[in-house]
Amino acid sequence: MVELLPWLVVAALAIGIGKGGFPAAAALAVPFLALVMNPVHAAALVLPALIVADCAAIWLYRRHHSRRNLAILLPAMVLGLVIATLIVPYASEPLLLAFTGCAGLWTVWRQWFVLDPATTRNAGVASGALWGIVAGITSFLTHSGAPAAHAYLLPQGLPKLILAGTMAITFAIVNFAKIPSYNALGFFAGLNWPLAAGLAGVGVLGAFLGRLLLAWMPEPLYMRIIEILLLVLSLILIFKAVLGFAGA
Repeated sequence: MVELLPWLVVAALAIGIGKGGFPAAAALAVPFLALVMNPVHAAALVLPALIVADCAAIWLYRRHHSRRNLAILLPAMVLGLVIATLIVPYASEPLLLAFTGCAGLWTVWRQWFVLDPATTRNAGVASGALWGIVAGITSFLTHSGAPAAHAYLLPQGLPKLILAGTMAITFAIVNFAKIPSYNALGFFAGLNWPLAAGLAGVGVLGAFLGRLLLAWMPEPLYMRIIEILLLVLSLILIFKAVLGFAGA
């Protein structure tokens, strides 16, 4: 595990920066670690870092979030967690990764080439429920629910603090909700808890760094970085899916 420490520290820092305001950066952590270790083990190892960084994010964004979007997304994402718990022994991970990656690509394509920047959409219940369920399922499996959540939130044209806060609080609650299922499925068996605690500390530092970066950035630059991170994440997920289908 020592030889993986640099990879783990980078992943924990990405998680923290993501929780501080750049959600797709946090979602890159498990796909990044999956290049060098088992993705299920990676997901379990970084979950404590996610949860501790989530606590910091809730405090940082306690006054910046969309209550309506939280009310729509949270029940749907929790339902997605329940579905994922039931199907995880039978689900095709490459298929889910491919679907999640395609959702992210579609979102970026729509933001860049289809939607008028001056046009925004309302927080619809039906679309929020659909994307929330998808986000819950993919978040459970690989902590990569950001593409689906962004597919719902980005077209609304939310201010950067409201977008960051809504994502941070939503995924904080969802990550806490994962704990019983992860424990029941044995994902925490044999986990290196001292290492997980150290990574959690790195995650908290990253959360405050992410919040500072967000405060410094002009809003158009922030939105473009979110879209680029989402594009990178989506391509990584699709690449992993292709490798999975090929049996690599």
